Amino acid sequence: MFDTLLISVAAFLAGGLNAIAGGGSFLTFPALVFAGVPTIAANATSAVAVFPGYLSGALGFTSELRTMRGDVLAVLLGLSVVGGVAGSLLLLVTPEAVFSFIVPWLLGFATLLFAFGRRIATWTERHFKAQGMSGNMLVLMVSTYGGYFNGGLGIVLMAVFSILGLRDINQMNGLKNAMSFCLSAASVATFALAGIVHWPQAIIMMIAATVGGYCGALLARFLSEDTVRATIVVIGLITTVVFAARV
Repeated sequence: MFDTLLISVAAFLAGGLNAIAGGGSFLTFPALVFAGVPTIAANATSAVAVFPGYLSGALGFTSELRTMRGDVLAVLLGLSVVGGVAGSLLLLVTPEAVFSFIVPWLLGFATLLFAFGRRIATWTERHFKAQGMSGNMLVLMVSTYGGYFNGGLGIVLMAVFSILGLRDINQMNGLKNAMSFCLSAASVATFALAGIVHWPQAIIMMIAATVGGYCGALLARFLSEDTVRATIVVIGLITTVVFAARV
């Protein structure tokens, strides 16, 4: 009963956290390990648990997503699916020691990137346009990371959106959730076919994360842009330290 309560609360909070800033799997993954799920299976089950929350989170920003060009949105979502499959396949063949070593570096880089996102966006507007093929390659790389390990995905995506020149924080959050849902669905299908998902825990957490994701999207509307950005940076720093300590 305690394990069920633990993973349920972790998933609810993770769904809300993913809708607002990202990093929710840093709640679900440790909760699953504490509940006795093996590490690799916990990583896959965590991805299954939080991905419905991305959909409910995206629905909370429907009006903002409608302001985007349909063809641009379709390309971004398509790239997220391709990256999700590629990343999950890469994870299945990666030694655990290698995986543990590179995650803190990726998260640390993404956190710094987002922390200075405004300055980077200003510079890139003058000197570099991350659009067309270069922008698509950047999105594909990040989506592959998301399929590889879901932790901190929202932070990395928000950093990329800053480089691409997006400014509306609610639109960025909606796009982040929509892309996260698509790439997570692709990686979840891969993990399921590989037979490494613990479904009883995953189903409980999926329900809790879905409710939490919609609540988080509603809460984000009442937070200032600076508050949201500061939250993302803090989450990034904390998760980087946690994973560095595990190496």
